[in-house]
This record gives sequence, structure tokens and C-alpha cells, in this order.
Amino acid sequence: MAVHARARGSQEVADVARSALVREIAASGAFAGDRGWREAFAAVPRHLFVPSYYVGVPGGYERRWGEHPDPAARERWLRGAYDDTPLATRLRDGELLSSSSQPSLMATMLVALRPADGDRVLEIGAGSGYNAALLSYRLGEENVVTIDLDPDITESARRHLDAAGYHPLVVTGDGARGVPGHAPYDRIIATCGLPVIPRAWLAQCRPGGRVVTPFATGVAALDVRDAGHAEGRFLATPAYFVPLRGTARPAAQPPLPTGLPRRARESDLFRFLLALTRGSLEAEEAYALWEREGMPTRERYGLTVRGEREWAWLDDPEGPYVWPLPEPG
Repeated sequence: MAVHARARGSQEVADVARSALVREIAASGAFAGDRGWREAFAAVPRHLFVPSYYVGVPGGYERRWGEHPDPAARERWLRGAYDDTPLATRLRDGELLSSSSQPSLMATMLVALRPADGDRVLEIGAGSGYNAALLSYRLGEENVVTIDLDPDITESARRHLDAAGYHPLVVTGDGARGVPGHAPYDRIIATCGLPVIPRAWLAQCRPGGRVVTPFATGVAALDVRDAGHAEGRFLATPAYFVPLRGTARPAAQPPLPTGLPRRARESDLFRFLLALTRGSLEAEEAYALWEREGMPTRERYGLTVRGEREWAWLDDPEGPYVWPLPEPG
């Protein structure tokens, strides 16, 4: 009887916390009026995908898990699973390997994906499996494929998805190569950062499809014209994701010169420009451009992939402010 009562109590806590999370995401504007995604977040229990996670504390991380012997600690785990924050789910030697992304950012990216009923979606970066569950709820599990390089991550994602009642295809492999055996896809969404847009994604996406992916410290939404051409702008939101394993990490930005004005040194938007141009501009040159153009927000920037060329741009892909990106490896 006590066990059943505890289960009922935990379920009530989870239901209340999930409803509060959905209201918080809605209040942020992330659903953008898309009721389908609001229903998905209300239906899919996030805590089943994070049976344990880590929160930052002074000097490192603290682990929280659902089987903790202390009831108060279990409740902290359960309530924390519904905070609108990213949750670190896998660490190795202090390095973050996998996480469950911030739910409001996930909602923003899913809305930007613009899927239609029956669309087939490839997710790059299985993580905890939570995003694949949201996609499965909205589009049907038969239309969802998710991939991750680490077999431990894909195995745990399968377990979490099973526990929640969803069974999309979970593949262990190199996400930069996509999953050609199940192509073509109507939509591709990545939950990890890359230094370039893999051409395999465009080849596996139908013309007229869409790719939504983290890039630099933002999220790009690219419309696919054909297997060698995609173009689109960045969303307004900042975004910081774990790099896709097996690919080169974006080059770390050097410290900003102390001579730059304080508003540049403290501005996320200025640092985004530096991350996007990746050394094509010196910091002083970038600052002059940034100030001259009115401290542009992320939506004014975009990416173009055409054949073997890939470049970032401000306002116009053929305009005066374009920066070539590294050729794909």
C-alpha cells in the first residue's frame, strides 16, 4: 500500500510539474501558436528520459536520480526534471557527452522545423530520447529515425523511449553521415553542434525539405533546394550544444582584446558574430562592422550551402558581408 501511495504521489508531482513547464514554455512564446507541439510537451513525460542527471554545483556536479533512498532527494530529482533548463545526462572525466536540451529551446526548434502530418524526420543526436518521443507523438513513431555515435547513448535512449511507450528507429552511427538506408526525409533536426553542414544531410532530404541545426552559438533553419543547395537564416534564440562526436569542434575563440568597448566584450550578439565568422575577421574589424550595422540580431544572419561552397552572411547571401566556412571533410 505504501509503495502504491508513493507512486501515486510521484505521478501527481510529475503531472503538476509537467503542466507548469508547458505553461512556462507557452508564456515564453516558444510554441508560436502551434498547438500540436504544446500537446506533445503536455503528453510526453520528461522524467522518464532523465532517470538520473547532473546539476552544476560549486566545484563540479551533483547527481540526482529517481531511485535515491531519500524521498526528499527523489522529489528534487522529479521536480528538477521539469525545470526549463538543459540537464546533463552523461559525463566522462568531467566532460559533458550528452544532455537533455532546454525544453523551451527544443520547442522553438521543433516549431521552426515546420513538419506536416506524415513527414519523415531524421534526428541527429539521440541524447536521452526525449526529442524523438516528442517527434513520435506529433508525427508517428514510424516516421522518426534518430542516430547517435555512442552505443551506450542509443541503448539508454531505446530504454527511455520503451518506458514512455514510443518506438522510433534508433540507430548507432555517425550522425554526419545521416542514415541513408531510410532516406529520403522531409525534415532533419540536429541537437548537437557542427563546424559545417554535412552534405549527406542535403542528399538525404527531399527538395523542399528543411534542416534545423545548431551552428556557432545559434540555430540555423535551412530550406533544401536540392542535394547540393540549401539556404536559410538563423533563429533569434542563442543556443549552446554539445558538438557532434566524431567531427571537428569549432575553433575556440581567443580572448577578446581588452581595448574593445565593454558593450562588445559583454555582448552575446557580438560573440555570435565572432563564432560565425571563425577567424575571417579580426576582433577589431568585427566590432567596426557590428557597430556600423547597428549591432545586428541573429535573424539578420544566414547560411548558404551550394555545391562544395558554404558561407555565412549578413542580410544577403550575395551581399557585401559574406564569410566562407571550411570545406567539408
